[in-house]
Amino acid sequence: MAESATRLERLLADELGDCCDADVTARRAELDALADEAFADDDTRAPFAVLGNETRYRLARALAVDGTERCVCELEALVDVSESAVSHALADLVDAGLVDRRKDGNWRYYESTALANGLFAAAESEDETGAAE
Repeated sequence: MAESATRLERLLADELGDCCDADVTARRAELDALADEAFADDDTRAPFAVLGNETRYRLARALAVDGTERCVCELEALVDVSESAVSHALADLVDAGLVDRRKDGNWRYYESTALANGLFAAAESEDETGAAE
């Protein structure tokens, strides 16, 4: 923490030409307010966190590209894990709001949500342009 404070003081001295304790205190208050605002809504973290796993990412991506409902047995063919692991990964995707689930008799069907489609579209836009639009 002391090193961080020293670096902040050096930054402020470079920006302002001079730095005093009041400048550091004011910048820390500004940063604390930013942290409060940026980290207050943990609901936005779940979709990103769940996509950190390769199986979940691949399933979500496949459903988004496909644009139709798929059964677990169909999705299992896309990833090299057991049906149980696919079901567990899909449950995590449902919990994160990236996939919708519908039961029809003995079968469960999964489909990409607007949230997942939007995240992948934004990532594709970044890839195509080199910068987010």
